[in-house]
Amino acid sequence: MSGVAAIRRECCGYASRPRGGEVIGATRQVVVIGTGLIGTSVALALRERGDDVRLSDRDPAYVRMAAELGAGVPLEDGDGPADVAVIAVPPAAVASTLLDAQKRGLARVYTDVASVKSRPLREAAELGCDLTCYVAGHPLAGRERSGPAAARADLFLGHPWALCPTPKTLPEAVEAVTALAEACGAQTVVVDPEEHDRAVALVSHGPHVAAAAVAARLEAAPEVALGLAGQGVRDVTRIAASDPSLWIGILSSNAEPVADVIDAVAADLAATAAALRAGAETDVTALLRRGGTGRRRLPGKHGDRAGTYAVVSVVIPDRPGELALLFQAAGVAGVNIEDVTIEHSPGRPVGVVELSVTPAAAQRLADELRARGWSVPG
Repeated sequence: MSGVAAIRRECCGYASRPRGGEVIGATRQVVVIGTGLIGTSVALALRERGDDVRLSDRDPAYVRMAAELGAGVPLEDGDGPADVAVIAVPPAAVASTLLDAQKRGLARVYTDVASVKSRPLREAAELGCDLTCYVAGHPLAGRERSGPAAARADLFLGHPWALCPTPKTLPEAVEAVTALAEACGAQTVVVDPEEHDRAVALVSHGPHVAAAAVAARLEAAPEVALGLAGQGVRDVTRIAASDPSLWIGILSSNAEPVADVIDAVAADLAATAAALRAGAETDVTALLRRGGTGRRRLPGKHGDRAGTYAVVSVVIPDRPGELALLFQAAGVAGVNIEDVTIEHSPGRPVGVVELSVTPAAAQRLADELRARGWSVPG
């Protein structure tokens, strides 16, 4: 039997397994190729489910660290075939890594976690990879830090995980990768590869470049400006702290869609700059309103439309246990905290915690906090 035929036969072995990450009567066997932030996080999540995870990376130190964190054990020659191989490498390396893994027979089904999908799929087809058992994937979760030390088992909880099967992909392969993503706590979304790339250019890749552009203005900023920096600039520039060597690979692999987003943002900024110089406040207000409308369209909790919350601000001392007491007070008041932000006061041992709650609960929470001695402005 040919290698491709054998892989297709093995894929069909998933047909009797239920979705949702559960494997009846057996432990799922997974190979993770690439033990950086995402790969190690996948491994940690699966290990918490009791799955058997083998780790591989071109950097042995990464494998050792991931193994020490409890993400699995190093892959040995002769291991396999596993149920699923997760390819956690940069977009430009996905296709060649997939081809090598398939030649070695590492797994019955293969997926990847790169944030670009069209290029890896195109290159995999050009290299002659077997696409029947390959499901291109992308968990939309991450952190500013990189490497296995930054990995977390709960990284994917509640986050979308895009799956981009092709017409050649076997249903059993899609089922296996869906189960793996759900085992990591993610919500799977099936999407066309090109549509995926346009979407992430708009909601991830383009914003990263915009954040970097704003943060770059701070490189030569005077100390007085840095001393006046508040939470707003920190929020806008947070993702700019990510690894540039990782992001150049992502951006170059999705160049055209990202360039389109940057052009559109640049056009808005240029028009606004011209309007400010001309004193055309109406034009500036129009952009600000469009921004507010766009922001409100982002999903809130549970994927629903974001709600309108009231913010209760609390001044707290910067010492151990204060946040715990604050949340305890909210629990006593019977108030669910929808979101929380913390802004520190530079040079002072205090900060301001902003608690987002439903408007109906705001006064009840404020009264409870004041009764306990908290400073609640307003």
